[in-house]
Amino acid sequence: MKNYVITIARGFGSGGKDIATRLGEALGIPCYERQILTMASDQSGIDESVFVETDEKLRGKHLANFLRRMPVSGVVEPMEKDFISDVNVFNIQADIIRTLANTESCIIVGKCADDILRSYSNVISVYIEAPRAACVKSIMEKMHVSEKRANYLIHTTDKYRAKYYSYYTSGKDWTNPTNYDLVLNSDRIGREKCVQLIQEYIKIRFSGEPVSE
Repeated sequence: MKNYVITIARGFGSGGKDIATRLGEALGIPCYERQILTMASDQSGIDESVFVETDEKLRGKHLANFLRRMPVSGVVEPMEKDFISDVNVFNIQADIIRTLANTESCIIVGKCADDILRSYSNVISVYIEAPRAACVKSIMEKMHVSEKRANYLIHTTDKYRAKYYSYYTSGKDWTNPTNYDLVLNSDRIGREKCVQLIQEYIKIRFSGEPVSE
C-alpha cells in the first residue's frame, strides 16, 4: 500500500478537528479541512467564498428540494449554467479528496470524505462525538460565548452537517456508527488518547501492509 487516509467526521464541539490536527502531527502527515476549499477554488476558478458558503451545508434552494432531487455525478464545465451550483461545488471537492487519497497519506476532516472514499481499501473512517455538556463546555471556552449561544451553535451546526451528509450520501445518517471503522467518545478518554487509539487502529488495520507518507 503506497499511502493511507484517515477521514474524521465530528460532532460540533467534540474536538474532532483538534484530534485530527494532533493525529497529523503524530503521524507526520498533512491534515486537510479548510485547505480543501482553497484547493477547490484554485482548481476551478470559482471564488473561494462560494465554497465557504456551501462548506458542509446546503443553501436554501436545496433545502426545499431535499427529498426530490439527488446530486448528479461528475464536474460540469465552466460554460455550463450549473458550474457554481451546490452539487458541482461538492463534486469539485470530491475530486480533490479522491486525488489526495490516490496520491498521499493524509487526514481529511468532514466533507463526506468517508462516503466519497468508501470503496478505497487504504482509508480508515473515524467518527468523533462527545456528550452535549462536554461539547458546550468546549465551545464556550474556545469561542468565548455563553452557554445558551454554545447550545445554539451546536444544534444548528450539527443539523446542517447532518442534512448535508444525507443529501450527498443518498440519505445516510451522519451519526450512524456503521458508516465508520471507529467511533470514539472524546470526553470519555480525552483527545490525546483518541489520537493514540487511532494510531493503534492504523497498525491493526494495515498490519503486514507497508504504508508510506
